[in-house]
Amino acid sequence: MENYGEILRHTREEKHLEIETIVRETSISQRYLEALESEEAHVFPSEPYLIGFLKNYAEYLGLNSKQIVSLYNAKKIQEAPPPAALTAHERPKFLIPLLIVLVVAVVAAGVFALVSVIKAHRPQTATPNVALDKPSASKKYELSEEPFSGRVFKNDQFVLGMEGGNVVLTVAQTTDVFGIETPAGVQFVELSEQMEMDANGDSMPDLVVYVKDLSAKGNDHGAEVNIMIKNASNAAIADSDESQIQSTADLPKDKKWTEILSDTRAYPFTLNVTFRAGCLFRYRTDRKDTVEDYLANGDVLNLTASNALRVWMSNGNTAKLQVVANGKNYDLPLSKAGAVVAEDIKWIKDTTDGKFRLVVLELD
Repeated sequence: MENYGEILRHTREEKHLEIETIVRETSISQRYLEALESEEAHVFPSEPYLIGFLKNYAEYLGLNSKQIVSLYNAKKIQEAPPPAALTAHERPKFLIPLLIVLVVAVVAAGVFALVSVIKAHRPQTATPNVALDKPSASKKYELSEEPFSGRVFKNDQFVLGMEGGNVVLTVAQTTDVFGIETPAGVQFVELSEQMEMDANGDSMPDLVVYVKDLSAKGNDHGAEVNIMIKNASNAAIADSDESQIQSTADLPKDKKWTEILSDTRAYPFTLNVTFRAGCLFRYRTDRKDTVEDYLANGDVLNLTASNALRVWMSNGNTAKLQVVANGKNYDLPLSKAGAVVAEDIKWIKDTTDGKFRLVVLELD
């Protein structure tokens, strides 16, 4: 039997496609693409997610998605354990009726004794029943690369990282249908339905939402949902940690820096990078690992940081840099052709007036 993972990998290699390219063009995370090719189903939070991504990946490669899904189902059936009936030892036929009679007799005696004890010790006042254990306060969840899975209630919120800052999504309904309020309007997902959701109205799917359980009796029961972001760059950005921000007194005296803006507080900012030609580009947001890639003409990066962002370019004349902070855009000047660019875009605290300043600090 053909392996669906091998078909995906061989087709990608025949088309000379890199995983990183497919991540950008399909918005499917790299770890899920690799899991599909290696047939590691346990990586996905549930089977609907696996099936959805498998169809998308197959169609992107120009394969017959129905055939690929059929191969997955065949593999699942093949690996399933045999029915218990096939491996059970046959018992003598007379034992079953005898066991049934004995069990019924024992259960009847036990029930009679239990009822008698309950009646004898029943309190005079009954305790009111508690229908559901609903949290007393709404909760807020930050969506990350790890899929969210759990029960949520009306007015609970999800925080999604988007260009220009975080977007807050509010649970609007959990009765009969799951409704979530977004900047693009309230969107609904039926029970057992998986839906790609556009969170900000740009006609591009940002989330995959799957509803596992709903109630028909009211919002107090909540809804059991799985939510996955389609692109790792949409992970929620934490608020700036002002305790980690350098003061102007701690900055090297020989380093040149340029102020972008100042404010009484620090907050997340975004760097939009548009490439006009080929360039080796390296960046690190806050304290995360460094990422390096070769970007070509027409490629675009949107990087969001809480406190600091370090960038390095092999040719500073090939990319346009624009900082988005507090709802305003700030264009950074282009370097000379062939010049290597290495700089920090970060918050600092001015020791003279106590204000926070977002600056560009030149590095060696």
